[in-house]
Amino acid sequence: MPDSIPILSLIAFSPLIGVLILMFMPKTQGQWIKATAIVATLIPLVLSAWLYGQFNHNLEGMQFREEVPWILVPLNKETQGLSQLTAYFFEFKYTMAIDGLSLPLVLLTAIVATMAALASVYIKKRWKSYFIWFLLLETGMFGVFMAQDLFLFFVFFELTLIPMFFLIGIWGYMDRERAANKFLIYNGIGSAIMLIAFLILVSTAGFGQTMGDNGISIHYSGDINVIMEHLFQSADSYVNQGDLEGNPFYLSETMKWVLFLMMLVAFGIKLPIFPFHTWMLKVHTEAPPSIVMIHSGILLKMGAYGLIRFGILLFPQQAVQWAAVLAILGVINIVYGAILAFVQKEFKLVLAYSSISHMGIVLVGIAAFNPAGLEGAVFQLVSHGLISALLFLLVGSIYERTQTTELDQLGGLAKSVPFISGILLVAGMASLGLPGLSGFIGEFLAFLGLFEKYKIITAVGALGIILAAVYVLRGVLGITYGPQKTTLPEMRDARLIEAIPMIALVAFIVVLGIYPGVLSNPLHQTVSSFDQFIHSVSAKIGG
Repeated sequence: MPDSIPILSLIAFSPLIGVLILMFMPKTQGQWIKATAIVATLIPLVLSAWLYGQFNHNLEGMQFREEVPWILVPLNKETQGLSQLTAYFFEFKYTMAIDGLSLPLVLLTAIVATMAALASVYIKKRWKSYFIWFLLLETGMFGVFMAQDLFLFFVFFELTLIPMFFLIGIWGYMDRERAANKFLIYNGIGSAIMLIAFLILVSTAGFGQTMGDNGISIHYSGDINVIMEHLFQSADSYVNQGDLEGNPFYLSETMKWVLFLMMLVAFGIKLPIFPFHTWMLKVHTEAPPSIVMIHSGILLKMGAYGLIRFGILLFPQQAVQWAAVLAILGVINIVYGAILAFVQKEFKLVLAYSSISHMGIVLVGIAAFNPAGLEGAVFQLVSHGLISALLFLLVGSIYERTQTTELDQLGGLAKSVPFISGILLVAGMASLGLPGLSGFIGEFLAFLGLFEKYKIITAVGALGIILAAVYVLRGVLGITYGPQKTTLPEMRDARLIEAIPMIALVAFIVVLGIYPGVLSNPLHQTVSSFDQFIHSVSAKIGG
C-alpha cells in the first residue's frame, strides 16, 4: 500500500461504510443487516493486520503520521501595548499516528470488534439500529488509540460513550436502563475532569507564537508533541521571546500535580481503579454479551492507555513520585477484586470482579516504571482483552441455552455441550495465568518489574494470583463438570457462528502464550524509550 494512503484514517472510519449502507437497508432484512455489519468489521481487521506487518519494530516514536489542519478559531485581537498587532487562535489539527503502545490496542480493537459482531447473533430485536451504534462505537475506539491531538482524542473518547449508552439501555437485560445511566454518569464525570485538564494544558503548554509581517500570531494548540515540548521547558525559557513577556500562563509545578491527579481520576474511572468501579459491575451484568465483550475487552483498556499517554508521559516526575501509591492502588484492585470474585454466586459478577483484579495487574506494571513492568502492563491489556472477550462470549452462549448464569443453577454442562465446556475450560486456565497461555506473560512481567522496587507490595499482590486460581476453578469446574443441579432441556452445542469467534480467540490466546514475541517485538522499543524518557525527564526536573 503506498505511503500516501492514510491507512490510519481508513482503519478508523471504514466501519462508517457499514453505517452508510445500513441506513439505506430495510429493517426487515435481518440476515443481510447482520452480514453487512460483520463485513464492515472485517475491513479494519484486514487493514490492522497489514499495519502490524508494516510497522517498523526498531524505530522510536510515532509512525504512519497523518496531519491535516482542522479547526482554527480566532479569538480577540488587541495590541496590549505592543508595537505590533497580536492575533490569538485556538488551533486544532487532525493528527493521527501510532507507536508500539497504540499498535497492539488497534489490532486488539479490530479483533474483538469482529468477534463481538459475530456474537451479536444473540441480539433479538432492532438489528439495524443495533449495528449502526455498534459500528459508530468501533470508529470511536480506533480513534482513541490513534489521535495525537487532545481535542481529537476527546472527540473520539466521547464518541464511544453515546453508542455504549444506547447499546446498554436498549439491548441489555432487565435493569439495563439503570446500568446505562450509571455508565453515562460515571464516565461523564471522568470526561468532564479530563476536558478541564485538557483545556488547562492547551492554554498553557499548548501556547506558541509566530512572527509575521502583519504582527505576532499567538496560538493555543492541542498537539501532544507541542505540549510535551513545552511542559519540560523551564519558566525562564518562555521569557523575552520576540516582543512578548513570555507565557503568562506558565504551568507551575503545583499545577502539574493538580493535572496529574485529574488525569489519574479521569482515566482511573475508566480503568477502573477502586473505588471508582461500581458502575462497571452493572454494565457487566446488564449489557448484552457482545457489548460486554467490547466493554471489558476494549473500553477498559482506554483508561490504562489514557493514563500512560496523558498521565505518565506528560507528568513523569509526578508519576514516579507517586509510584508507591500507584502500586498500592493496583494491589488493592488485585486483592479486592479477587476476594469478591470468589464469593459471587452470579458468573457474570465473578468475571466482572475478575476484570477489576486483572486491571490491578496493569496498574502495578505501570507503577514499576521499568521496561519489564511497563511491557507486562501492556501485555496484560492485550491478553485480558482477548480472554475477557472470550469469557463473555461463552457467558452469552450459556445464557442462550439455560436462561441463567447463576452458579447454583448450573452444572454438568460438559455432557450436554462439550465444545462450549472445553472452550470455557481453556478460557478459565488463561484467566488464572496458566503458563503457555497469554495470561501468564503479562502477569509475570508486571510482577517481575514491581518486585525490583517494592518486594512487600509484590508479595501482597501475588495473593491475588492464588485467589484467581480458586475463583476461576470454582466457577468453571462447577459449571462444566459439577453435578447437574437442575433439569435442563436438550441443548445444542455451539453453532458455527458461535464456534468461529471462540476458536479464533483461543488461537490468539495460545499464540501469545507460546510466542509472546508477536506482541513484545513491536512493543519493546517503545517501552524502552518510554522508560528512558520518564526517568531522564524526572531526574532532570527533580535535579
